[in-house]
Amino acid sequence: MTELDLTPLLRSTIGFDHLSKLLDTALKWDEGASYPPYNIEKLGENRYRIVMAVAGFGPEDLEVVAEPNLVTIRGRRREPEGVTYLHRGIAARAFERRFQLADYVRVSDARLENGLLVIELVREIPEALKPRRIEIRGARGERVIEHRGDPEAGSSAVAGSSRAP
Repeated sequence: MTELDLTPLLRSTIGFDHLSKLLDTALKWDEGASYPPYNIEKLGENRYRIVMAVAGFGPEDLEVVAEPNLVTIRGRRREPEGVTYLHRGIAARAFERRFQLADYVRVSDARLENGLLVIELVREIPEALKPRRIEIRGARGERVIEHRGDPEAGSSAVAGSSRAP
């Protein structure tokens, strides 16, 4: 398999060095990865949903484990006792499926509806990490001069400066 060279991209970014490993892992084809079938839905800017077809599995047969940046779904169906199959067309094999999550994406809910496992995800960026405006101060620590009023009328007031003009 060819490796991706992300060197040009990484020249102007900081902290994305794990990106090449993540992309390399995502690009590897796993032939057994088609069971069980699933959808990934985007419900809004910060809301997502994974819907997985798990017919024949009950809530006791499924396990959803949320870790930082990862959600793992496991299914292991118990065989009913005393049943002899003449034909077995409904898949009931054990599975494990992993989904890499972006930073600050967490599992908010998991439910089983009509043979579908529905996992709700939400991205919650901490308040401390949201963009904020930074005040710029002058060399002596005084506030930068702000002009108030209509500049075309010639009236302006200086705010925040302790020095005289």
